Amino acid sequence: MSMEQLRFSIVINQPREKVWDVMLGDATYREWTQLFNPGGSYYEGNWEEGSKILFLGPDRATGAIGGMVSRIKENRKYEFISIEHLGFVKDGVEDTTSDEVKKWTPAFENYTFNAMGNSTEVVVDIQVDASHKGMF
Repeated sequence: MSMEQLRFSIVINQPREKVWDVMLGDATYREWTQLFNPGGSYYEGNWEEGSKILFLGPDRATGAIGGMVSRIKENRKYEFISIEHLGFVKDGVEDTTSDEVKKWTPAFENYTFNAMGNSTEVVVDIQVDASHKGMF
């Protein structure tokens, strides 16, 4: 599979501590990720460096729980977080070893929080399979 590097950025009129807390807090994460999965996205685990974290939600077609198996590669609080995606969760089962998974892993999703006075620039760098580029 062909992987592509995408970059997005936005300036949010809040200090970076507030932006960080809203993006990574359990309840607020569920709110802002509704844009990507209206059925409800959530995570199991924590944001500590080295920790395993699962990003989960119901499959739109079947309703079964699916998502991503990941690890927090780096965490510099209020500055930078790097998520290393290692595989899929399908029907509640983790897959980090299949040939399908090995084609695209590891893939990284990085968030940089740049302080700009009382605002924050959030820069997102993400590696995606070229066939999923349109989703982002």
